[in-house]
Amino acid sequence: WYRCCPDLLGESVRPLFVQSHLDSDTKAFLKRSQEKSSWLFTQLYHSLVSTVLGPMVSRTSINGFLGRGSMFVFSADQFQRLLRIVPDWTGERLLDLGAGDGGVTEVMGVHFQQVYATEVSPPMKWHLQRRNFTLLGIDEWQHTGFQYDVISCLNLLDRCDDPLHLLREIRSSLVPKTGRLILAAVLPFEPYIEVGGKWQRPNNHLKIAGKTWEEQVTNMCSEVFQRVGFELEAVTRLPYLCEGDMYNDYYVLDDAVFVLKASEDAGGSPQ
Repeated sequence: WYRCCPDLLGESVRPLFVQSHLDSDTKAFLKRSQEKSSWLFTQLYHSLVSTVLGPMVSRTSINGFLGRGSMFVFSADQFQRLLRIVPDWTGERLLDLGAGDGGVTEVMGVHFQQVYATEVSPPMKWHLQRRNFTLLGIDEWQHTGFQYDVISCLNLLDRCDDPLHLLREIRSSLVPKTGRLILAAVLPFEPYIEVGGKWQRPNNHLKIAGKTWEEQVTNMCSEVFQRVGFELEAVTRLPYLCEGDMYNDYYVLDDAVFVLKASEDAGGSPQ
C-alpha cells in the first residue's frame, strides 16, 4: 500500500516523496470496517436497496442514504506530515471539494476556523450539514469574494467533466503564496463520471502516461500540474480505503496524494 521505488520517480519529484506507513488511525478504520461487514442483516438490507436503486440513483447517493461506504484517505498524522504543520496549527479557511459524507473533511477541518464543502449528492449534503460544515454550490465556491488557505480535491480529478478547468479555478481561489492544494488521485488513472446509475467517459479527460505508480506520478507533475500553474511540494503513496459490504471487509485503491502550491512563474495552460 505504501511502497515506492524512488529511482523510478523523476529527478524533480524524487526528493519530495514522503514515505507513509500503516498507522493507528488507519488500523482503527480497518477494524471498524471489518466489524460492520459482519452485521449480516444490515448488509442484506444494504444489498437489497442497492439492487433496487442502482439503475436509477448514483452509488454515492445510495451510500449516503444508507449511511455506509465511508472513505479513508489519510490519518490526522499523515495530513500534518504532508502539509508540514504541527498538531495545533490553525488556518482560516478550508474548502473540501466533493466532500462525500465529510469523514475526511473532519480530519482536516480541526485545523481551520471555517470549513467549506461542496457535494452534488443530496444524501451526502445532509451528512455534511449534520457535521456543521458550510455547504457551497459547485458553481459558487469560486465566486465567494474570499480565498482559501487550503483546498482539498480528493479523488475527484478522475470523476469530473473538465479537470483542467477545475485545477485552474482552484489555483485562482487559493490565498496567494501561502495557499495549498492537497490533491489525491487514484492510479492507474481511469477517468469516468457517474450519470444516474451509469458510468461514462468525461468530455475532457486527462491522459496520464506511464505504466507504474511512479511513472504516472511523475507525468502528472510535469504534464498536468506544472502546465496549469502548480508546483509540487510533497507527494506520498496511500491506500484509498472504503468501508466494505457482505462480500468484503473493505475496498482499497492505490492513491497518490500531492501537496501543490501555485507557481510564481506560471506560464501557459494545456489545451
